[in-house]
Amino acid sequence: MQGTVLAGTNNYFEIECDDGVTRTCSIKGKVLKSEKEYYNPLAPGDIVEIEEDSIDEEKGQIVSLVPRKNEFVRWNVKGRCPQLLAANVDYMILVTTPTEPPFRPRFVDRELCQAELLGLTPVIVCNKYDLVDETDVDVENYLQIWEELGYKVLRISAKTGEGIIEFAELLENHLSAFVGQSGVGKSSLVNVLDDSCVLKTGSLSKKYGRGNHTTTKGTLNRIELNTSLTGGVKGRIASIIDTPGIRRFVLDGIEADDLALYFREFKPLLGQCSFGMSCTHTHEAGCKILEAVHSGVITEERYDSWLRIHDQIRDGTWAD
Repeated sequence: MQGTVLAGTNNYFEIECDDGVTRTCSIKGKVLKSEKEYYNPLAPGDIVEIEEDSIDEEKGQIVSLVPRKNEFVRWNVKGRCPQLLAANVDYMILVTTPTEPPFRPRFVDRELCQAELLGLTPVIVCNKYDLVDETDVDVENYLQIWEELGYKVLRISAKTGEGIIEFAELLENHLSAFVGQSGVGKSSLVNVLDDSCVLKTGSLSKKYGRGNHTTTKGTLNRIELNTSLTGGVKGRIASIIDTPGIRRFVLDGIEADDLALYFREFKPLLGQCSFGMSCTHTHEAGCKILEAVHSGVITEERYDSWLRIHDQIRDGTWAD
């Protein structure tokens, strides 16, 4: 039968099977055939074929992987290969905050590039929006830039409830993966959406102003949205993959010279520069990208972000 991966560590995975039973399954032969090598063989959201254990109906073996509709990955520096974070998702929910932990727009831009490469639909969620006036960073300016590029942006607060109803409407009847740095409140958002689903949340590190890892492995949760968010209607379901907090989001599969392909406002101008595709977009006369920056068509913020990420890919240095 088939089943959906809910979570897993090492060679054991929790599989929600078609017959309604959730089974603990290992990979038959401990190796799963795949066209690409990953740090982890399966991710929450994967669909697999399993064989039921002949003795214990709550156990089984995974025999094959159903081809993925899509996948979201990052480069795992320690493992020196891509790491699967989620599979077969409808939305990538890119969670950020204005402060606590500090706002990091380049972190979001890297996530957007990875989503563009993989053909995923990203949604930028600014949690803790009630704190936006407590920071000197022009958070709203960045949010508006992303909106003008066509990305959906939600301004919400798990603490005050601002924007949570609209958020619930987006998530209902879809599979979404929450991705973001440690401390942005991914687990808190799940708890607010369904107060019967209590996920562990953590406080911020006082020394560094960034979150501690409280979600240690990705988990797919089937949550029933609170009736206060659905107009009193019971039984409205959202499927959410709560991924571990990430301190460094390192891109996978994008070369420095190709990065501009994954910046939406850059892509239409590529190849039109005086030096064609060999233009570095940094100093050349007749560079359409630089002309667009000078005329305001491309914002200075996004150009600076592209330049810094380009250098990070080239040099292999991924500073916060």
